[in-house]
Amino acid sequence: MSLWKLILTNLRRHRVRTAIGATGIALGVATLLSVVGLLGGAVKMFEKILRSDAEMVVFERNVSDLFFSNVPETLVEELEEQSFVKEAQPVLFTIIAAPDRPVVTCFGIRASDGRLEKAEWLSGGLEGFLDDGRGVVLGERAADFLKATAGDEVELGQDRYPVAGVVRMENGFENGGVFMPLKECQRAFHKEGGSSVVTVALAEGHEPREVKAWIDAHHDRLTALENEEFSRSYSQFRILKTTAWVVGGCAFLLGGLSVTNTMILSVFSRIRELAVLRVCGFSRGQLARMILGESLALSSIGVLAGWLLSIGGLRLLKVLPALQGYIEPQVGMREVLGAVVLAMLTGVGGALYPAIHAAKLKPAEALRFE
Repeated sequence: MSLWKLILTNLRRHRVRTAIGATGIALGVATLLSVVGLLGGAVKMFEKILRSDAEMVVFERNVSDLFFSNVPETLVEELEEQSFVKEAQPVLFTIIAAPDRPVVTCFGIRASDGRLEKAEWLSGGLEGFLDDGRGVVLGERAADFLKATAGDEVELGQDRYPVAGVVRMENGFENGGVFMPLKECQRAFHKEGGSSVVTVALAEGHEPREVKAWIDAHHDRLTALENEEFSRSYSQFRILKTTAWVVGGCAFLLGGLSVTNTMILSVFSRIRELAVLRVCGFSRGQLARMILGESLALSSIGVLAGWLLSIGGLRLLKVLPALQGYIEPQVGMREVLGAVVLAMLTGVGGALYPAIHAAKLKPAEALRFE
């Protein structure tokens, strides 16, 4: 009988123990992929809010959160005078309260911002959203919990606003938010003349370094980054991604303890069996490889089960009515490969002590073991 056939036979003979060990790895994999997927999806959705068909974003240097960033609105006119800029759009991010909703994201934008023009209008129209007006546009989810449609009035913060329309957005944050004319948003939140960011679309044939050089020369308090640079460097994104891997790593530690416990029980309950294998010609190395092989097989089963469990869980969350539009999980090959590598390392680490103990067994003493 080959070593791998013996390994599979041992796992089948002890189904309960095999299931317990594989479950520990499966829960670790499912936790890691689910947390990374959810937080990764949140980051991707926020990136889409910033882009709006622009290649760059300008915001206040060293700010910890874009809600605290303050960019002068006059920067938009300055940028659009430059030959390397096709269009610049200010965006003001704020948090506003609504009836039964303590937190609703509010986007202060100009009527010329392309995101509303490209949205699917469920009621009302873009003509009701004016730079000098007070009409707001609700995302589909926001319209649902505010129970409002075009022509109604909604209570937001300390004021009431006419609803110019309701739109369906691809982005979950925008779909659950409120779009307010920039000037009215500045007045309501006492941020006259300011915005959180300015998105920049480059003129054809020009490069991002031209915008960066101009910002560095004329506005040392601000910084300009390409979208990919922003995603890598923004502190909140780094915190979210690090948190996801730390939580997943802790889950894997628990899974590793489960594998270690399973393999220790497997070795100590089969002392006499292992002694017989030694008498029959198995070397110390073959016994150690058998124990390590069983652990790797357990980990492989756990990886597959955990991957399927995470896919099912994320799909369930995505279709729940209460969360629809807010859950956009992003699980790529890098995350899956990371989970596989961690699972294999956990399996090997959990089997080291049992494998070493099995390799050190002396047949004569082991055959007398009770």
